[in-house]
Amino acid sequence: MENKVLIQYNHTDPCSFARWTTKECFQFMSARPWQQVMDFYSDVVKDRKPLSALLGKACLSKSNIYNRLESLPPSQDKGGRWARLTFKIVVSYHGGSFDGWQRQPGLNTVQSVVEKSLGKFVDERKAQMLKDKGLPLEGAALVAGRTDKGVTAVHQVCSFYTWRKDVKSQDITDAINSAAPGKLRVVSVTEVSRAFHPNFTAKWRHYLYIFPFNDEEDMEQSNQSGENVQNFKSQENYHEHKNGCDQCNEANVGNLVINDNEDLETPKPREFTVSRVNQLLQKLEGKLLSYKMFARDTKPSRNEGPPTECFLYHARAKESKLPCSEHEKGRRVMCIELVANRFLRRMVRVLVATSIREAAAGADEDALLKLMDATCRRATAPPAPPDGLCLVDVGYEEFDPQDCLILKE
Repeated sequence: MENKVLIQYNHTDPCSFARWTTKECFQFMSARPWQQVMDFYSDVVKDRKPLSALLGKACLSKSNIYNRLESLPPSQDKGGRWARLTFKIVVSYHGGSFDGWQRQPGLNTVQSVVEKSLGKFVDERKAQMLKDKGLPLEGAALVAGRTDKGVTAVHQVCSFYTWRKDVKSQDITDAINSAAPGKLRVVSVTEVSRAFHPNFTAKWRHYLYIFPFNDEEDMEQSNQSGENVQNFKSQENYHEHKNGCDQCNEANVGNLVINDNEDLETPKPREFTVSRVNQLLQKLEGKLLSYKMFARDTKPSRNEGPPTECFLYHARAKESKLPCSEHEKGRRVMCIELVANRFLRRMVRVLVATSIREAAAGADEDALLKLMDATCRRATAPPAPPDGLCLVDVGYEEFDPQDCLILKE
């Protein structure tokens, strides 16, 4: 049986051959107790546990989150025939229970459930239009940002408008809450200005990624990763690999190398420290950078459409304990928190996986910054599993560092 031909990016830094391949990244990220993370998120969605159960005093209180989400600068709306009611709806949903946010034929998505629940509140004119077209009676919900299948949201923001004057916030709350109990919950519904748009008026998005460690992984050895990298690079076959890559370059394959015998490679360092991941991520804070190498399913270079530049206000990693029944003291996890004005598709998950890969390889602190200049997206790691990702919040006021879950020391 012929081996599968794999194409890898040709990294040229000293850690090149200690860095995991795409297959190795998948294997490392997948072999984790993700169900325990999903169970924790389920309890958060059901309002059984707050995020403070994970990060303690560094977490926002629930009342502060709710108050900030419901605040919106007042404005004067048009009256008469232009008058309409616009509602800001904040929902919480469990990622493992849905096929993502965006409506897709034949799939159970959050948008389809929410819009079906809003159908009873549409005005008569729209109801008749839908009937004439043979379409189901459903409302239209705009959202702050779409989440992929498996991604949980604690405070996702969407909006809905109607020309009916008899619709109350509590009516919308009851309708959505009854649609998928235990999986989808309304946090708040407030009437806002018609100028409000959950996506375009948002100033920042706040994500949290929970990465669980396996029982056999000992993260107390802070210097283990660096020692493994040095031992790996001193092995005799390091030079053999390098010569092979040089030959590929001479064959005009640019920054890509063909690896058709991946299973025979020497095992690479598997340990990393949370502090190292934190150092890598901190280099991204306070900078406007193009994250096109960290995105997926979007064009790397855009002549049309939104730009690829994002401004990260906050990027931190911290070790914590995940409350779970299997461990009396809790499961050891790493929490990665990212806050930015915007995120590209799958950017958070690629950043998480790449920062872990670079930390294990013993890369320099500016490794993520250097990857911004790569010529191919194979330079970054494949997206981390969606099970660990959670949309914590969407902000419509100026970003305040004190609102972060992991505070700067």
